[in-house]
Order: sequence, then structure tokens, then C-alpha cells
Amino acid sequence: MKIIFKEMMLLLIATFVVMTISLLAQISTSASLPRVESDFRKAAPRAVEDLTQQSITRDYGFAWERLDRALSSNSPWLLEAYFVGPAKVGLANAIAGQESSGIQSHYLKQDHRFEAVFYSPEGDVMELHDTAQYDLQLVADGKHIQDEHVVLHYVVLMTPAADRWVVRQMQAVPQF
Repeated sequence: MKIIFKEMMLLLIATFVVMTISLLAQISTSASLPRVESDFRKAAPRAVEDLTQQSITRDYGFAWERLDRALSSNSPWLLEAYFVGPAKVGLANAIAGQESSGIQSHYLKQDHRFEAVFYSPEGDVMELHDTAQYDLQLVADGKHIQDEHVVLHYVVLMTPAADRWVVRQMQAVPQF
């Protein structure tokens, strides 16, 4: 009897693991990554290394993808991997405000073109000027209430974390 119980438990656990992996695969591929173009030529006072350029571009795109997922599901915990400090606090507050009003935001067809303008001598801070374009879709109670094409400018500070670059500050500005 104990052997049958153990086999049933193992089968149940195996089924749970397979279902979880399948769900995670669907979640990770459901949202498309934003298009990100980068220009590091004007970064000062030091040049940006090739590997750092690749990492910044990749991680900035992942940050915006996570931001879209967090806003569209009102799940501030999704910000954890790519946002820290004031950026994370401000975005978490925005998500809380959305949730309390029953609204969800979706950032569709994201296109980001950023220019690195500052890279600290120690390599611990990079300032980006991003011109972001996306279709903003607002949903309330499962119904679309607004669709709008948005063009915004952001000043962004990114800092290195253990295995990626993260957004520490992100401020919309009227122009650069």
C-alpha cells in the first residue's frame, strides 16, 4: 500500500512539474519583446565596451517587456528582475493605482531608440535617452476603453546588478 501511495505521489508531482513548465513557456513567449535600437557613440566620459553594449540593449528590452506584463496583469512582482530603487517604487505605485481603478494597460508594438549619453568612469551607471513609441491600450472590466499611439522621451539610469543591468530611474521628459 505504501509503495502505491509513493508511486501516485511521484506521478502527481511529475504531472505538476510538466504543467508548470508548460505554463511558464507559454507565459514567457506570450509577449513579444520590444524592438530596441541603441547608439553608444556619444557616451562619455568613457567608451562603452562591446559586451556592455549588448547587455544594456538586451536588458533594456527585457525591462520594457516586464513592465508591459506587470501593467497588463497588475502584478508589481514582475518588476523585480529589471527595476530597482525609485523606478521600481514609482512603477509599483502606478500599478497599485491602476488596480484600484480597475484598469489595465498594454504597451503594444514597442519601439525604443536610445542613445547612451553618460557612462561613469567606474562603469556603475549609464544614462540613456530613449525615444519610445508604442500603442497604449487601456482595458477596464475586460473592455477596451482607449487605444492611442504614444511617442515619449525617457531619461533612464541603468546600473549593473549581479547578472544584468537594471533600471534604477526612469523619467518621462518633454524633450532632450
